[in-house]
Amino acid sequence: MADGARKKLVVVGLGMVGISFIEKMLKLDARSREYDIVVIGEEAHLAYNRVGLTSFFEHRKVESLYLNPLEWYEAVPEGALNYHLNTKVTAINSADKTVTCSTGDTVSYDVLVLATGSDAVLPRHTPGYDANGVFVYRTIEDLENLIAFAAERRETIGAVVGGGLLGLEAAKAMLDLECYKQVKVIERNNWVLSRQLDKEAGGMVVEQVRDLGVDVMLGKRVGKINTDAENNVVGVAFEDGQKMECSTVCFAIGVRPKDALARDAGLKCTDRGGGIVVDDDLLTSTPDIYAIGECASWNAQTYGLIAPGVEMADVLSFNLTQAKLHSPRKFKTPDLSTKLKLLGVEVASFGDFFADKNGPQFLPARYARKQSIVEEGLTAIQMMTGGLPPAPVKSLTYKDPFQNVYKKYIFTPDGKYLLGGMMIGDTSDYVKLVPMVKNQKQLEMPPSQLILGAKKEGGDDGDDLDDDTQICSCHNVTKGDVVNGVKDGSCKSIGDVKSCTKAGTGCGGCMPLVTSIFNNTMRGMGNEVKNNLCPHFSYSRVDLYNIVMVKKLKTLREVMVEAGTDKDSVGCEACKPAVASIFASLWNRHVMDKTTHGLQDTNDRFLGNIQRNGTFSVIPRVSAGEITPDKLIVMGEVARKYNLYTKITGGQRIDMFGARKQDLLDIWKTLVNAGMESGHAYAKSLRTVKSCVGTTWCRFGVGDSVGMAVRLEERYKSIRAPHKIKGGVSGCVRECAEAQNKDFGLIATEKGFNIFVGGNGGAKPKHSEILATDVPPAEIIPIIDRYLMFYIRTADKLQRTARWLEALPGGIAYLKEVVLEDKLGICESLEAQMQELVDSFFDEWAEAINTPAIAAKFKQFNNTEEGVDTVEQEQDRDQSRPVYWPKAAEAKEDFKGLRDRWTETTWQPMIEASYFGGADETPNGISANVKRGDTQLAVWRVKGKYYCTQQMCPHKRAFVLSDGLVGQGVPSADDCTSETPGKEEPCGGKAAPAPSPAPAPWVSCPYHKRNFDLRDGDCKNDSELSIATFEIEQRDDGLVYAKLPPVEELDAQLGTRKWMIKKGEAGEGPFEELDRKIQFKGLRAKKPGLKSNVGTSLKKPIELMAGGAGCGGGGVDW
Repeated sequence: MADGARKKLVVVGLGMVGISFIEKMLKLDARSREYDIVVIGEEAHLAYNRVGLTSFFEHRKVESLYLNPLEWYEAVPEGALNYHLNTKVTAINSADKTVTCSTGDTVSYDVLVLATGSDAVLPRHTPGYDANGVFVYRTIEDLENLIAFAAERRETIGAVVGGGLLGLEAAKAMLDLECYKQVKVIERNNWVLSRQLDKEAGGMVVEQVRDLGVDVMLGKRVGKINTDAENNVVGVAFEDGQKMECSTVCFAIGVRPKDALARDAGLKCTDRGGGIVVDDDLLTSTPDIYAIGECASWNAQTYGLIAPGVEMADVLSFNLTQAKLHSPRKFKTPDLSTKLKLLGVEVASFGDFFADKNGPQFLPARYARKQSIVEEGLTAIQMMTGGLPPAPVKSLTYKDPFQNVYKKYIFTPDGKYLLGGMMIGDTSDYVKLVPMVKNQKQLEMPPSQLILGAKKEGGDDGDDLDDDTQICSCHNVTKGDVVNGVKDGSCKSIGDVKSCTKAGTGCGGCMPLVTSIFNNTMRGMGNEVKNNLCPHFSYSRVDLYNIVMVKKLKTLREVMVEAGTDKDSVGCEACKPAVASIFASLWNRHVMDKTTHGLQDTNDRFLGNIQRNGTFSVIPRVSAGEITPDKLIVMGEVARKYNLYTKITGGQRIDMFGARKQDLLDIWKTLVNAGMESGHAYAKSLRTVKSCVGTTWCRFGVGDSVGMAVRLEERYKSIRAPHKIKGGVSGCVRECAEAQNKDFGLIATEKGFNIFVGGNGGAKPKHSEILATDVPPAEIIPIIDRYLMFYIRTADKLQRTARWLEALPGGIAYLKEVVLEDKLGICESLEAQMQELVDSFFDEWAEAINTPAIAAKFKQFNNTEEGVDTVEQEQDRDQSRPVYWPKAAEAKEDFKGLRDRWTETTWQPMIEASYFGGADETPNGISANVKRGDTQLAVWRVKGKYYCTQQMCPHKRAFVLSDGLVGQGVPSADDCTSETPGKEEPCGGKAAPAPSPAPAPWVSCPYHKRNFDLRDGDCKNDSELSIATFEIEQRDDGLVYAKLPPVEELDAQLGTRKWMIKKGEAGEGPFEELDRKIQFKGLRAKKPGLKSNVGTSLKKPIELMAGGAGCGGGGVDW
């Protein structure tokens, strides 16, 4: 359509509904181009995700909340969309069809759409409502004001008034600020989320919220906000007379439609509650002016949720663009179903969720007709004597207080129709139940099946959902929208799905399901869903394993040349440990050899689990938990000599914590000389095979569980795998060794052992599955050999056997075919490979002690024999341990900027260059920790270049960077800048067409994988952190020099004593309140001479029972 013939569509309001409407208009009007759109936004920001407002406290970046980046607005066809920010519309002249702005500009329109949203309610009738410290929770500006204020009110109490959706979001936000010593929620009702949940469900949410440390005060109404002489908030007074101290009050008690602009223009608005009156077409009382979203009142009802607003945007955009070709759409009663995660609690309500309390708002047509016939048959006398019939609903309730799960589904009395419901804890069936309510179809299963049998084994992948099932309620996206986008080629990644459909850009709760649907659709089309290790490899861990095995690759350099995307790269912290694991599973060389040491992750690097103070744990192997007294004595002597904290593990062995790196060799020399060896607690390998005593001692034992466990642990010890492996053997069905939650487990039977596989505890526990029954002891080893080797060959990186078995096509049935029936014809190969690994066993610690090149690596500093502590110690239950980390341990200083702030710098010798001999041939280069005064500096030589930084990772103030893995990005084709400023180098060093140079390497902190650029000090995955870097070079005198400030100035900024974690930083201990409550005095024991044991009298407990103080006030109901 020609420019002059286009209609001018003006949208007032650039919120979530406004931008949704604009997006739909641009899409629907793309071909005909009937409209030029002008949007006027009152806020200074582009449209942002108000549903995800709480995440702003994590990143503090408004841009991260934008629903569309700035580039999206700029990419719109010329003239199709113009936007104005920070501009308020002050008047509407419907006669002239113009709007006046706060800037004084007048904008004409042909069609005007009001999407002004709503304001947070502030109770102006409450004394003190305007005090310093009173906030609402609605906009970015509200959050920025709260953040700034909270920083000045540390260790005070913050209060949120309102226990609804917004109130709990506000409480989460104040909690995340970590400024307030306590956050309290004040709710006038007797439970939270009273608009979505009943008392039972709301009460369970209250318990969970309190468990998170938020105090929830129920049945309280704020009568006054108390202030000091300077009008600062000092507390609140409740209507019942009670008072509470606080410095901050955030009101989250609802919203009020912003209709003042419409009222002033003479548009019809509702008097009670506010809102611009609209009809089914969303037209206001004035022609060509429409209202959508929270400002619109339809059928005397306004909606504060995003979904009804998006539905309004759908209807109006369709009618403005498609009504010429299609019957206009009408806005109908919207679905108010919600599914959110509040303070870590999954909450959902759907359909007519209060039908059992208020009576049903609607009934399925077929059932309603049947019910009306029944009611018409009642006589007046029956109505008077028997009263009205009961509410035509029945509810089915499930409550699990142990898992904090509550479900209530409401049905018609005959159980044929689902009307609505609510759920907390487990909301996985939400997307399946909402369509059942919307479609009002008769159920094909008994109601109980919806609760007890709805969850499909293996999780929800969306395969059983219809295409018209809504999977994203924020933006009304159906499964079919995602599937069609994938099939027509417009969505080739999850990012494309979010851009094309908007799924996942609201609250984000739908993303697991969206991802599953995307992956399944891609697979169904024959497309590959890539599972590459990292950008350095276009292969999965399984593919790379086979390449390395077939081509007999032994070094990272060889692997990069054969399979890498950049043959000259040093890899990264993601692929290096995976390659190291593959090498170990195939060739079993010492992990600290020159060619493999630089590949090892945090713990394998020095054969011990690194602890939070930079020391290491020492865990000798105790096969099956069986140990002699002589070995126990040696372990005790070692622990006493080196002041090691000792603890018995869940795997039946002894942990000794706090060993300094420079002491590890002497400690292990003592243990090895006593006949002990590495327990591999640091490795992705077999940890332990737990056992009960079985027939060795137990009168119930059926099999020799200890003997079998010893044989299994001795066979598989040291064998590396994609993840750690744990085993267990129980001597009878009493299962004292907990064999059924292990990667492999055996339970003795009269005929042998039952073999269980694919179980684990941990963060996501899983019960193991039975692989074989009544297996004779002689046949156990071949079966487990095949099972473990098949897992090692085919599992993904860092994939436990439980997740591997879940993902294995055919699951346990297929595994049985491969391992027991030799379906693939590889059983002999699996057994032979396992036998080679078993035969290649060596004790890593014994080799480390006896190999000078490896032994030389166990030093804290590489330029001095000194040693320093980096975390203060304290006594706890007669043992020494490091003090607790404070909640905010980060050092967020601008360390990167120190380079420009030193008063002076001079070149100073650091370490002999010969220390770095051979660095350019190793996968991680060679690093050193150098002590300069009280400062620790990390030095690297990587691919011919030196780098120098501070040794401390600022994330947890841990002095460990020199022990981190070095990574390097993959060069981009269009990046051809030199790494050295002011010095031109050939791009990539070749004459090939426009290759780019290798990017600067980074070091990945061994603790929590914060990656720091070795050249400029930037943290690549946490913008708030940085490290100091220094110029460094090798000179002809054989020394490596760094350009450093004076020692005093260096120590003042980076000294160990300045940054070490000190006593008192963490505040009150985690159990001090509990200790006061239970009067804990430490470890209890009867001492000689104390009063002898006189037993218990039960006098007070019985008196309390008789007095009715317990058991609900009525005593025990025998």
